[in-house]
Amino acid sequence: MNLTSELKSFNSFGIQAKALSIVFVDNQESLLQQWSEAKNQQLPVLLLGGGSNVLFVEDFAGVVIINQLKGVQITEDISYWYVHAQAGENWHQLLETLLSEGVCGAENLALIPGCVGSAPIQNIGAYGLELKDICQYVDVLSLDTGKVTRLTAAECQFGYRDSIFKHEYQYGYVIISVGLKLAKEWTPKLIYGDLAQLDPNTVTPEQVFNSVCQTRRSKLPDPAITGNAGSFFKNPIISAEKAQAIKIAYPNCPQYNQEDGRVKLAAGWLIDQCGLKGHEIGGAAVHKQQALVLINKNRATGQDIVNLAKYVSQKVLEHFGIHLEPEVRFIGKNGEINAMECIQ
Repeated sequence: MNLTSELKSFNSFGIQAKALSIVFVDNQESLLQQWSEAKNQQLPVLLLGGGSNVLFVEDFAGVVIINQLKGVQITEDISYWYVHAQAGENWHQLLETLLSEGVCGAENLALIPGCVGSAPIQNIGAYGLELKDICQYVDVLSLDTGKVTRLTAAECQFGYRDSIFKHEYQYGYVIISVGLKLAKEWTPKLIYGDLAQLDPNTVTPEQVFNSVCQTRRSKLPDPAITGNAGSFFKNPIISAEKAQAIKIAYPNCPQYNQEDGRVKLAAGWLIDQCGLKGHEIGGAAVHKQQALVLINKNRATGQDIVNLAKYVSQKVLEHFGIHLEPEVRFIGKNGEINAMECIQ
């Protein structure tokens, strides 16, 4: 099989990998046609938006379909704004558009890389806000039947970096649009990081947006300069008993109580405590400013990143007895593979 299509510019890690072919679609008909043609040739298919949350661990022996469905509609009633955004829209640019139109409530999710269609898959979240908090519905296209189904936010089964799109709707379906519901009575979320320094009585949505952008830019490398996929690992959620034991040993350990009684820890902090900032394996490295980010420092291969992730997770397990789970999707020869199996 002659793999000639370069994937480097279609994944934010900047990994040198190849595919059999890369095609771009900007409407449902083209999407269905490309899927059908690949399936008729018995080729694996990978659907991509911005490629911001994938790691190619090897060449992909199939067709990569780039979702470029575009369009944003904003409507309103007396209490809410309703945003219908096509899956191929850039997420951060959508938030910029909303702010410019006076629509607020999503600014804590600024500068999260990727496209709108990827947001529900991961249930993206940052600074105290998750997509599930503002999502009204997700439109899903069955690639086998051509039928579009609208799933309510409840039907999406959102969890921490999880959704039905990682399970029941993982294969044979594609997200084509997302609906957001944003309250006109704006309540700022100022729990995390530098946001906590802002005055809730006077702060504006623009100030929250700018603060989030400034924080992310100061801590996270720009993928256009240094290949990365943002946060590589999920923040682990552990029992209250285990969290208390860690707090006794490490009084400065940041901990966040969850509704179910468990406690979320900061994966970046755990990695940092293991002295791993700057640690390198092959061309991959742990980012020196934010240990949660693994970077393509010097022409890393996908396997370099995997080996580094494995080393990091082993060290955290040795120090804290906690298994770190990748947030990034691992892509093998024929499609997505189990990331946990790769690093254990």
